[in-house]
Amino acid sequence: MRHTSFFPLALAFALGAAPALAQEFKAGDIVVEKPWARATPKGAEVAGAYATILNKGAAPDRLTGGSADFATVEIHETKSENGVMEMREVAGGLDIPAHGSVGLAPGGYHIMLTHLAHPLTKGDTVKATLNFEHAGAVPVEFKVVGVGAAGTGGAMGGAMKGMKM
Repeated sequence: MRHTSFFPLALAFALGAAPALAQEFKAGDIVVEKPWARATPKGAEVAGAYATILNKGAAPDRLTGGSADFATVEIHETKSENGVMEMREVAGGLDIPAHGSVGLAPGGYHIMLTHLAHPLTKGDTVKATLNFEHAGAVPVEFKVVGVGAAGTGGAMGGAMKGMKM
């Protein structure tokens, strides 16, 4: 009998915790899932942040930039040209197709955090706002993971040898 009296409490706790565990941040038709950033060594001036951006709407949207109180937020792309990895800011923003998604991951499109006011420490959470052309501002919390973390589907894994910035 006692076990059944705890069931409603346990169920309420589990359902209440679900949004925090899901790591989703929404505005309009845009959903930012599983945002994370790499920890940085002391003195580093840049960091990478990643997530999956879903557009659940019938019209395309565009990630145009962002802001944070601890860094400048830019949209970048990493490409290999002539055997050299190059990282460049994405001019004009990043298209998010209707009923589609774009992955921000090491080795591809990502959020570049520049002019860091402080190092990003593993286990911390940092807050930033991502700006979309139609959905507007989406406040996001990036979970900080280890320096060399590849995340989910990351191709670079922390190796930035030969990178032009």
